[in-house]
Amino acid sequence: MKLEIMPKQRALEAEQREEAMEMSRLELWKHEKRNSFHPPPPMPVPACDEATLVPPLNFAMVDDGIFRSGFPAAANFRFLKSLNLRSIVYLCPEPYPEMNTEFLAKNGIKLHQFGIEGRKEPFVNIPDDKIREALKVVLDARNQPLLIHCKRGKHRTGCVVGCLRKLQKWCLSSVFDEYQRFAAAKARSTDQRFMELFDISSLKHLTPSHFSKILPNLSSSCSYSIEIQQ
Repeated sequence: MKLEIMPKQRALEAEQREEAMEMSRLELWKHEKRNSFHPPPPMPVPACDEATLVPPLNFAMVDDGIFRSGFPAAANFRFLKSLNLRSIVYLCPEPYPEMNTEFLAKNGIKLHQFGIEGRKEPFVNIPDDKIREALKVVLDARNQPLLIHCKRGKHRTGCVVGCLRKLQKWCLSSVFDEYQRFAAAKARSTDQRFMELFDISSLKHLTPSHFSKILPNLSSSCSYSIEIQQ
């Protein structure tokens, strides 16, 4: 007796054979891929080039010939040399490190130190006379190019630059915006109040004429004041 295979059964068997062949081809492809795959070589770690210029923490240009930053380390010396500095305005009371002093002597850079204590609120005391004397050095073109720095380039440096901005006729909102950009979460209301109340009248005669050309008077278009909680 001969059994006749139904058409549906033939179709099913053909489909199963096709699936088996497809699986065989897939396994063969995976095997070939495993054998032919070669991982790419690791990327080389970039070496520190001796000619690389590394700016100090919080470095920025304040104006033509005037820069600001945090305390320069040895890694920053090559960068500072590229600025052709004549002077450094140092705002901390601690003695300047020997390594930094040697760098200044080697490159003919004069150090102007104004020792302002770095204290936290509510014990912040910003000496008006030292800020004023520091500004006289900054405004003297014979000392430029120069770098203003403290420890982090935030509070003491921020106050000197903020008072300089008032001499440049910046409005207070712009002065505070710049201060906060560098101080960030460490911004102090006492610093901002000091800048707001700082009297620039005795320094106006020292202001270079080119300041008004670079930075226009914005005082008529904006104002800002800050309240200190008692």
